[in-house]
Amino acid sequence: METITVTGAKLHNLKNITVDIPRNQLVVITGVSGSGKSSLAFDTLYAEGQRRYVESLSAYARQFLERMDKPDVDSIQGICPAIAIEQKNRVRNARSTIGTTTEIHDHLRLLFARIGTMYCEQCSKPVRKDSIDTILEHLFAHKEGSKCMVVFPLAEKYAVEHQEWQLTDRNEELERLKELLIGKGFLRVLIGNDVIYLEDEQFHFHDEQDVFVIVDRLVFKEQNRQRIVDALETAYQEGNNRLAVVFFREAGELEIQRFSRIFECSQCGITYVEPEPKLFSFNNPYGACPECHGFGDKMTWDLDRIIPNWKKSIRDGGILPWTTPKSRGIIRQLERIAPDYGFTLDTPLEELSPQQLTLLVEGSNEFIGIYPFFDYLEEKKYKMHVRVFMSKFRGYTPCPLCKGSRLNSTANLVRIKGKTIHDISRMTIADARQFFETLELTKFEHAIVKKVLEEIRHRLQYLCNVGLGYLTLNRLSRTLSGGEMQRIHLATSLGTSLVNSLYVLDEPSIGLHPRDNARLIDILKALRDKGNTVLVVEHDADMIRQSDYVIDMGPKAGEHGGEIIFDGTIGQLLAPIAARDGGDPLAASLTGQYLRGHKSVPLPKTKRPNANTFLTLEGASEHNLKHINVQIPLERFVCVTGVSGSGKSTLVYDVLYKALQDERRPGSSYLRLSGQEHLNGVVMVDQSPIGRTPRSNPVTYMKVFDGVRKLFSETRLARERGYKPGAFSFNIAGGRCETCEGSGQIQIEMQFLADLYLTCETCHGTRYKRELLDVTYQNKTIHDVLQMTVDEAIRFFIDQRRIVNKLRMLQNVGLGYLRLGQPATTLSGGEAQRLKLAAHLADTRKKRILYLFDEPTTGLHFDDISTLLNCFYQLVDRGHSLVVIEHNLDVIKCADYLIDLGPEGGDKGGEIVAYGTPEEICLQKMSHTGTYLKSYLYG
Repeated sequence: METITVTGAKLHNLKNITVDIPRNQLVVITGVSGSGKSSLAFDTLYAEGQRRYVESLSAYARQFLERMDKPDVDSIQGICPAIAIEQKNRVRNARSTIGTTTEIHDHLRLLFARIGTMYCEQCSKPVRKDSIDTILEHLFAHKEGSKCMVVFPLAEKYAVEHQEWQLTDRNEELERLKELLIGKGFLRVLIGNDVIYLEDEQFHFHDEQDVFVIVDRLVFKEQNRQRIVDALETAYQEGNNRLAVVFFREAGELEIQRFSRIFECSQCGITYVEPEPKLFSFNNPYGACPECHGFGDKMTWDLDRIIPNWKKSIRDGGILPWTTPKSRGIIRQLERIAPDYGFTLDTPLEELSPQQLTLLVEGSNEFIGIYPFFDYLEEKKYKMHVRVFMSKFRGYTPCPLCKGSRLNSTANLVRIKGKTIHDISRMTIADARQFFETLELTKFEHAIVKKVLEEIRHRLQYLCNVGLGYLTLNRLSRTLSGGEMQRIHLATSLGTSLVNSLYVLDEPSIGLHPRDNARLIDILKALRDKGNTVLVVEHDADMIRQSDYVIDMGPKAGEHGGEIIFDGTIGQLLAPIAARDGGDPLAASLTGQYLRGHKSVPLPKTKRPNANTFLTLEGASEHNLKHINVQIPLERFVCVTGVSGSGKSTLVYDVLYKALQDERRPGSSYLRLSGQEHLNGVVMVDQSPIGRTPRSNPVTYMKVFDGVRKLFSETRLARERGYKPGAFSFNIAGGRCETCEGSGQIQIEMQFLADLYLTCETCHGTRYKRELLDVTYQNKTIHDVLQMTVDEAIRFFIDQRRIVNKLRMLQNVGLGYLRLGQPATTLSGGEAQRLKLAAHLADTRKKRILYLFDEPTTGLHFDDISTLLNCFYQLVDRGHSLVVIEHNLDVIKCADYLIDLGPEGGDKGGEIVAYGTPEEICLQKMSHTGTYLKSYLYG
């Protein structure tokens, strides 16, 4: 079939839709938030494609794979095996890195095992195992006619024979050895620069001297090749697989070159294990560092946890573990000796000199010190409360043995062109690609690793193409954003060369600067050109314009969505009228109106004047930041922009947020912070889940449920039965179903998979006991209320002002389609972020708060962005300050002030390229953001 035909899809809010999706095409599903895009793409198409593929496998194989329920659809024809690449990072393993996830590290291990050169840890000379052929190749590189001697070290022969003779007299030993050598035909030995004839001269030497037995004197000529081979074989045999070649140089000097058939240093004689792939695996005990077991860091006492606020003095509780009553003796002890060291207990900790700080940390004969104090507690750790207390002050630091490489010392001795495998893992992906593109190998080496090297180059190129060149290969997978992890999976998929598959992606453009979008689109087209169907849920205008086919969902969100407003080619969508029903205004494609320019996100009606107060951060130097100074206007809407990896998240979260939270002291990642006296607090509104279990939901997060439970407890039947508000809670015993403990689902622990949640058979998912559901408010049970959307609940509770006011905030941030009891585990990152935004909008008591946002437009259609911006304007008008990391040009153009980082990502970023109003940034030729913003605003 040339199409995937979906008939009668009714899952979630889908309205019995039917659609034909062309195969082997790049198809974009778009529409406003909550219109049913994910329900069609992931919950219907992917679920059915995966389910059919899994059902085709054996029962044994199926037990290891996720079980997919059949979606609520009449039929799907033409479906192929499906692969979902979601915008979520589910990795929690501390061993997983980008290198292991993309399998680049596996190929690197093979590469280093095959052509890596090991260097002696003592003399730094190459460690090798020399065959006769390699020695011959080396010898015949010398000038023809050169003279040499083939010898073997007497020490090897002497050691073997000495064990057999078991003699104690030195002279007798030497005589026996001399007889043995002459008996085998060896008549000369080399001691220093002197050749000694065994038959004519007295044979004496010291144990410290190098003594070589001469096998043959030779001249390098082709006709002597066989004689040289015979001499080398004899030397290896008699010398216990070790030999040397002595060259005659000018002025009678001798040059000795050692060779060995054992994998050892020919200079020092130290034997090493031969490199093999498992030696370079930190997940294998053979290669892992014995100290940290392959993690690269160790848990030790963290001084920043012990002293969380360096502005405090010791008397004010600056040293957290010594604020308990039991620590008063230590404080008194310190108070007695502090004047002798030039400080008092009222001195702020940040003002202490290095010597004074050393006293505090390491102690002295008169004072215990912080670290000795914890060493003392280690002896008491058999007590539970002591273990709990100590756990609060531990942190991770690089392993002192492997220095963070995760590998043992032997693995770190192997290099390719001067680089260890750890050196390459520390490179950014862009730098690693450059290294392998320019790597020069011998013909022999190239023949061995040709395929491996090609695979490494291809995978690094794919990662660069999806805009991830700024990441390092040893970056932990669990620290990546959902968008970064999605693009890694996308690049890995391209490397696997699958065909006839259905790829379903969720907003792959999130986290990408407009400059990087073109390369991402090329990747998706490459997947398509290999014979795959690529289905993308996306709002990016460039992505939609470059697609082969567009499906626009709507017309609105939730129960007012779930319909297909338009499906056709991009040319049809951009036609003057793009609607299914002959130009019916109600059915017109909202996406088409924005793409044709009939609608747009409006600029603010008035521009705010220049700010009077600023937050100033000086010398920011975390990760790739290059000691930059940043001035952030307060009570304004500020956008931080820049290409991927330029340092935006590092600046806003790792430095600014942690500095304002007193988690970082001056001198660690910045020099000075000023202006914080103009703020009453800082809030990071990120895309992390609001809860990790199905118990958490929008109605509890917004603190609306307390009012709802109170209403139900005040009904006549509830008063007759004595039900209090607590009876209507599904988190405490009383009215909840005790089988599922109010979650509505039963958790099944799977042996090989993530835990499975099944609908509770007692309450059938209602969360409550049957008798509690007899209580109704306006003919609705508490379960009915939890099933309502926010929009429905506002109409239902229209007379309850306190409830409606909070729910209205959810509506204002574009979440009117969410159900009140929708589990937090089903919310996307963008929905979770907007839910947090709504909670802050609902809290009118706070003043002068700095809000930090990370790409709040995730999951938002053009039409939803206007709603989001109005929420931002409300916060600023209340006297709050906003710093928003964003790539969306519709948001950037509406900001009061921009801070653009760059010029590139990774090591080539971390600088401030431009700052000022959007209009001023457009004039900056060095700013990639300015270039695209100018084109967007002025054409």
